Amino acid sequence: MLRAKFMPTQINSAATTPAALGYAMPAEWEKHEATWLGWPHNASDWPGKFEVIPWVYGEMVRKISGGEKINLIIRHKQDEAFARRVFQHVGVDLRKIRFVTHPTNRGWTRDTGPIFLKKAESGKRKAETDIVHFHFNGWAKYDNWRKDTKVPETAAKLLGKRLFHAEHNGKPFIIEGGGIELNGRGTLISTEECYLDPKIQVRNPGLSKKEIETTLKNYLGVKNVFWLAKGPKGDDTHGHIDDICRFVNAKTLVLVREKNPRDENYQPLAENWERIGDLRLEDGSKPEVVALPMPNPLYFDGVRLPASYANFYICNAAVIVPTFNDPNDRVALGILGELFRDRPVVGISAVDLVWGFGSLHCLTQQQPA
Repeated sequence: MLRAKFMPTQINSAATTPAALGYAMPAEWEKHEATWLGWPHNASDWPGKFEVIPWVYGEMVRKISGGEKINLIIRHKQDEAFARRVFQHVGVDLRKIRFVTHPTNRGWTRDTGPIFLKKAESGKRKAETDIVHFHFNGWAKYDNWRKDTKVPETAAKLLGKRLFHAEHNGKPFIIEGGGIELNGRGTLISTEECYLDPKIQVRNPGLSKKEIETTLKNYLGVKNVFWLAKGPKGDDTHGHIDDICRFVNAKTLVLVREKNPRDENYQPLAENWERIGDLRLEDGSKPEVVALPMPNPLYFDGVRLPASYANFYICNAAVIVPTFNDPNDRVALGILGELFRDRPVVGISAVDLVWGFGSLHCLTQQQPA
């Protein structure tokens, strides 16, 4: 087990933003130092299926730890002991795991964990990474989030990183990692449903589209922001982008498409395809857009689940892709395999996992090298 001493956190108190200091959020496919995960413990996220979820984590960690370290957030020693047993059974090298003790409400680390920024090497100054805190608030939906919102602070102390507090006019600015998709060169994509809806799950009440875009640019170092329309049915985050559209390199993205006109996802996803033709990257060029299929509708207890192949995670050793015992599993893996030639593309069964209304990408957060 790896542990580190807590270092003082350098809190940003000046008006200078990360972008003005030369920071930007790297692309997910760039080299990682580690992946952050939160050990599952909230059975209410997977009612009736919780017992199998730790074993899905075991398979995820086995694949990810083949190429990088794992920073695993646990609540206490009992969590650590349970995680160790699972990892030993599935063949994880425990030397790759750093157990980070921090109380949490849930384990959706894409949204609650530290979002890392990077300042490029310049002259004698080496490249450096620090953290931006976007003040998670339970997707503006759930009440139990106050432990989760402090995870970036713990990460900054543990790693000795500077912590930038995202704000607009002195008020905390709120987004989640699953609600933004970046190519690491200056372009960010999100959805209007998630962050611009004036009535449902409003993260930043009163802020205009322009104010939200400006704040994203200031704290993530992006140059242009593009808005798709909506996410798939069943997504209780109200439109996270990581279920519909993902960059696979700086100039290529995948966008999910529903071919069945009778499916309730058909029209909203078709609107995203109409919009994507207007996207221009930071250099003015048009990206290549590749269609990614949707699995057949997946239900549990009569509830439509947000099953999507777009919720893959790019780590150093592989691209791990959620699968759903569906004929389109093979199609999606084949498409992504053609796009990612520098690392293997592997499927991980997410039929039980997606009952928590999220999947592989939702659980992970990368720490760039």
